[in-house]
This record gives sequence, structure tokens and C-alpha cells, in this order.
Amino acid sequence: MACPTVSRRFLFKLGALLFILVLYVFGAAFYSGLRLWQRPLTFDGDVRRLLNRSTWDVVDVLVAASRLEKTTLTLPACPIISPHLKGPVQVDNVSTPSFESLAAQHPELEAGGLWRPTDCRSRLHVAIIVPYRQREHHLKLFLTHMHPFLQRQQLDYGIYIVDQALPTRFNRAMLMNIGYAEASKQANYSCYIFHDVDLLPEDDRNIYSCPDQPRHMSVAVDKFKYRLIYSTLFGGVTAFKTEHFKLINGFSNIFFGWGGEDDDLRQRVDHHHLSVLRYPMTIARYVMVKHTREKLNAANRQRVEMLRHSKERFDTDGLNSLQYDLLKLEKRPLYTWVYAWIHE
Repeated sequence: MACPTVSRRFLFKLGALLFILVLYVFGAAFYSGLRLWQRPLTFDGDVRRLLNRSTWDVVDVLVAASRLEKTTLTLPACPIISPHLKGPVQVDNVSTPSFESLAAQHPELEAGGLWRPTDCRSRLHVAIIVPYRQREHHLKLFLTHMHPFLQRQQLDYGIYIVDQALPTRFNRAMLMNIGYAEASKQANYSCYIFHDVDLLPEDDRNIYSCPDQPRHMSVAVDKFKYRLIYSTLFGGVTAFKTEHFKLINGFSNIFFGWGGEDDDLRQRVDHHHLSVLRYPMTIARYVMVKHTREKLNAANRQRVEMLRHSKERFDTDGLNSLQYDLLKLEKRPLYTWVYAWIHE
């Protein structure tokens, strides 16, 4: 007669344990729901990351999908032409507020310098990739100007500042590749804008989008009296759809120092029978912030000879040969900071 008593006690304890477990599951789901409701979600970013988690995956994904439906799918698509565009805009290349005061001016930004419209569903999902080293003044000017500029275009965007650790020579092109590699891990961007930190657009009709062919954005720069200094110029600011950037194998990784990498990039575009598009020079206008060239970015004296042999390296030098050490990746209030060590 003792066995049934022991069995009932065991079942009672087991039932109590299961009850506590159920409460724990729903408590975790409720907490996850609170976190997810704090901001809009995208399937590409948030839900994709949730699918890779090992705990409470099903509950979190369901809550995320519910949030996505309420915040994104039910919104109308943004107009093809944003109603917020101003056309020519004044570029302030002098005032540099602190990062703290600038962040206070932009409470609408998500961590990492991410933004999307709240009243419509953006047609464009864009990553802005900026190679960088020791240009704090330029970076403050860039962020001050670019966040309002991009928001008036109703973009779903993120800004990625790719910072090269000292003391190796600056490699602008490789930083572009690193920015692409790291940004693509954060979200499924369809468009990548590769952007020098010292160039500020003067007209918000210069839409930061990626058409059916690569686009040269910075056509007319004040430093060059708003003229295209040579017909095949493809430097400064360029735009690529993801599939096109993969097709050309990205930038070359071997151009250390100043010069040559943008001409190599143009050769890659031509080699794959892509065209280069440009906005009219009356719209694609930029101010270049004055600066002095740093010692570790001296002119690459071998660039002319390297360009003669560019075609031989297209298939082996680029995204598929990219090697670097990611030292830090931080989602700061105004941008995502990618800090990398490059081996020379």
C-alpha cells in the first residue's frame, strides 16, 4: 500500500515543477515582448537574429512577427519622391557640436545610427559605409549634415564608420570592404553607399539609392570648381546594389596610401559590363571639407603600375580575399563604430 502514496507524492512534485516551468516560460515571453515593443522591427534584422537564438526562439519570433506586422507591414509605402525634400541645402562645414549634444538633437535614432520612417514603409534599405581614421572634426560635420539629409529622403538607413587602427598605412578600399562585410551581418541591406567622410552633399534631390547600375554620386565637387575632372572618375561617393558589389568582388585590398583604388574599382565595373550612372551636375554637388593629408596616407607611388595589372587580380583580390581583425564593433548613438586592424 506504500507504493501508491509515494507515487502520488512524486506526481504532485512533478506537477508543481511543471507549473513553475510554465510560469517561467510565459514570464520570459512577456519580458521579451516588452523589449521588442520598444522599437520597430525589420524581418531582415531583428527577426533573423531571433531565429538564431537558442532560448525561447519560438515565443520571441512570434512576438517579433506580431510587432513587425503592426509597425511595418501595415504602413503604406513611402512616396517615390519624398515630400520632405528641400533641393539645394546650406552646408555648414564649420560648426562642430560635441557628439553628446548632437546625439541629444537626434532622439529618433536607434542605437548604431539607424533610422527608418515611422509614418510610411521605406522603399530603400541603405548602409552608408565611411572609411575613417583620426578625422573627428570631419566626422562631427558629416553626422550633423547627413542624418537630417537622409531622413528627408525617407530612407531606412544605417551609418557605419569603419576606423582603421594605427600604425599601418591607410587603406581606404579595404575599409570599404570591411564596412560592407560587417554591415551585411547586421541587416540585409539592398544598397550600399561608399562615402568619404569629408564630402557633404549640397542637394537632397541627390537620392541615396542604388539603381539598376552602379552610381557615381559625387559628380561635382567645390574643390574642383564643380567639374568632373576626368570622364571615368569613380571616387568620393559611390552606390552599389548588393548583387553588383558581389559581382565585381568589391574593392581591391592592396592599395595602401592615397590613390588608385577608385580607378581600380571603375575597371572592375567596366570589366563586368556594368554602366556608371550619374545625376546631373546641378544636383550631384558636394562640398569637400578642407584637411591636410596624414603622414600614413601619403600618395601610393606604385598605383600607376598596379593599375596596369588590375585585371589580373579581379577574381582573387577583393571580398573573397578580405582578411582583417575586428577589434571592436559598437552601436553608438549616432553610428555603428567598426574598429579594425589591417595587416600590411
